[in-house]
Amino acid sequence: MASPSRRLQTKPVITCLKSVLLTYTFVFWVSGIVLLAVGIWGRVSLAVYFSLLDEKATNVPFVLVGAGTVVVLLGTFGCFATCRGSTWMLKLYAMLLSLIFLIVLVAAIVGFVFRHEIKTSFESNLELALKDYNVTADPHSEAVDTIQRTLHCCGVQNYSDWERTEYFSQKGIPRSCCKNQNDCSEEDLKDPNKAQLKVFVNGCFFLVTSTMESKMSVVAGISFGIACFQLIGIILSCCLSRYITNNQYEMV
Repeated sequence: MASPSRRLQTKPVITCLKSVLLTYTFVFWVSGIVLLAVGIWGRVSLAVYFSLLDEKATNVPFVLVGAGTVVVLLGTFGCFATCRGSTWMLKLYAMLLSLIFLIVLVAAIVGFVFRHEIKTSFESNLELALKDYNVTADPHSEAVDTIQRTLHCCGVQNYSDWERTEYFSQKGIPRSCCKNQNDCSEEDLKDPNKAQLKVFVNGCFFLVTSTMESKMSVVAGISFGIACFQLIGIILSCCLSRYITNNQYEMV
């Protein structure tokens, strides 16, 4: 049996670790809410862009929603385990955090490795959307119009890409390429020389991919930060479990 002074030294450490771990778990729980919100926002607001990507890429919002749900549930479990001071629950919490840590690292690595395939897929799907473009309620045509109107671009590489499409022979360049809707007649859009002064000349592929590449380092940094943040939780859980176990032995 340990001396009373030894036990008195251990209890403040346990209390301190509990407070720190509870704070960590709350922040971890909030990050799950953020992931949920981002996933839902991406599904609603970016659906038009995902429609021109590979089918696997369209699952990204659902992955974020799923990850957010898991983090919220795990954060709730972590709070309960910390308050109870249960050693087996704390160890299980640390194991689950370790599993998520590995998943986040693998996801970040896979996303970085296959980023060029995503660009290639987007380019080929955008070219196909231009080829099959029409004015009906086609999702891909709607996506092309939204991208051109939002990013102030036209075509894949430049506005002249439309000259090789069936739609151009009928109605010229789409009105979504126009700089000013009030000064952009169908006659202008059917004449490439006149259209050059009326429409956005830069292609959409470069704008979209350059934005993706500029954000890639930010995404990688956030992923690395989340992974390191989970390491803190793993260490805190293991330390608290160890101190609680030692304290129980000291009382025997």
